[in-house]
Amino acid sequence: MKKKRLSALGAVVATVVGGYAAVTVLHADAAEQEVQAGGDLGSNVIVFDPSMAATDIQAKADEIFKKQESNQFGTDRYVLAFEPGTYNGLNIQVGFYTSVLGLGQNPDDVQINGDLTVDAGWFDGNATQNFWRSAENLSITPVSGADRWAVAQAAPFRRMDVHGDLNLAPDGYGWASGGYIADSRISGAQQPYSQQQWFTRNSEIKSNENGVWNMTFSGVKGAPAQSFPNPPYTVLPTSPVTREKPYLYDGGVFVPDLAHDSSGVSWANGNTPGKSLPLSEFYVAKPGDSAATINAALEQGLNLLLTPGVYHVDDTIKVTRPDTVVLGIGYATIIPDNGVTPMQVSDVDGVKIAGVLFDAGTANSENLLVIGEDGASADHAANPVSVQDVFFRIGGAGPGKATNSLLVNSDDTVIDHIWAWRADHGAGAGWTENPADSGLVVNGDDVTGYGLFVEHYQKDNVVWNGENGRTIFLQNEMPYDPPSQDAWRADAKGYAAYKVADTVKNHEAWGLGSYCNFTADESIHAEHGFEVPVTDGVKLHDLLTVSLGGKGTIDHVVNQTGDAAQGAETVPVNVVSFP
Repeated sequence: MKKKRLSALGAVVATVVGGYAAVTVLHADAAEQEVQAGGDLGSNVIVFDPSMAATDIQAKADEIFKKQESNQFGTDRYVLAFEPGTYNGLNIQVGFYTSVLGLGQNPDDVQINGDLTVDAGWFDGNATQNFWRSAENLSITPVSGADRWAVAQAAPFRRMDVHGDLNLAPDGYGWASGGYIADSRISGAQQPYSQQQWFTRNSEIKSNENGVWNMTFSGVKGAPAQSFPNPPYTVLPTSPVTREKPYLYDGGVFVPDLAHDSSGVSWANGNTPGKSLPLSEFYVAKPGDSAATINAALEQGLNLLLTPGVYHVDDTIKVTRPDTVVLGIGYATIIPDNGVTPMQVSDVDGVKIAGVLFDAGTANSENLLVIGEDGASADHAANPVSVQDVFFRIGGAGPGKATNSLLVNSDDTVIDHIWAWRADHGAGAGWTENPADSGLVVNGDDVTGYGLFVEHYQKDNVVWNGENGRTIFLQNEMPYDPPSQDAWRADAKGYAAYKVADTVKNHEAWGLGSYCNFTADESIHAEHGFEVPVTDGVKLHDLLTVSLGGKGTIDHVVNQTGDAAQGAETVPVNVVSFP
């Protein structure tokens, strides 16, 4: 029996139970509270190994897909996890709330000679609602030479090695509005086809075949040349500051290192630089665990692994220790009860929040995730907080309320792929049923955002108050449902998709798109898509606004610059640079 101290709570005694450590905390009052670290991942994490018959693997994958293909607002959550080795003859179709993971150190440790498919047959060939699914850390050799990944928002494709083309459109080239790729290698062409916008970061591709409105590349080897708006390619040769997402593998959880001015995949020359954390250093949470239990584990110095399922919390989950990892798998979903803020991160170094879906409760929460306390001012440049594949939903699965979704107070935070969504369809979607002001509010300085998808909020969708902010790619839709011009805003023509505060002196952004679709009142106007102070230090590159089918008008692209987006032709209005 080995003793060690994990926190200031008291002496900690660790023993091995079923391969993992059972941690007993001895408090000063001699009362004991036992928290089991590590442990199994639950029945909704389905693990395959190469010794299994391909027919059995296929049958299980088909069973999950049948349940999840159209289960857009259900509560089931799944992980299909593949142990290292080679698998032949598979076509894994990926439905809602399903994550397909390789459990090797690197993508090529799991070789699937077959396909990993997302299509849109369930929605008559329309892929614009193929949300909440993911693929990570696998190698695919598609049977036909091209894999199909026709997704929309909240559907990351990370650490993937595709030996062939990657087709991002549904069969028949129906509507599509995604999406996000990072740390992936595609030996053939990235093929957006009907995808209206797409963001690819720190990857390697042979070529890119086309673009519709807004195709943005950051740190992508093989990316096309900068050419916005014709073709609409926004290209940055390197990404300024990145940390790839922590991931589950057969050695525990791997946490990649911070990188600066990087391009290409992190695993090009062997293992991704970083460190491995054993599951014995995690509290492995299960649905039904309370906020009190989770907080006790965090206070004892454990990291947090949220297994697939829905978690109701009646208190704030408090992440206070530097370098804590909070990793959700299989779209683990946190719902706040009684209007609490479901998660708060202290103004400390190196916290990683990844793979979590926050779903607003019926009582209004002021925020759904907060990074740093109000007035946070510590310098985290050497070890920033990162927020990755973190998604926010207000309404859709039922009535929900939250004033803001993500509030960032800590300096230097890296936001790498979010979808903040005030629901425009589903249960509880309506002007008064799911109220929400803003999807992202940034108060911290030196914050960097990649792949921001923020949609349908009732006021300024993104509010940036901090200095020296950077955004690379934004996809926005204004709210569909203002009942009238005055109901939306009486003192001005609506709100912006992206507002940089008047006090800000330095800010830069690339590849920003905003669309209007005012279906409740097509006569509504928005004054502009983007609102920024006019100063030398604030620079915007490659902007566009679109009126979808002429339902409403965006009068200008940025401030008073750019023509009106209007008319049934659904043609973007572009501004290459501002000012």
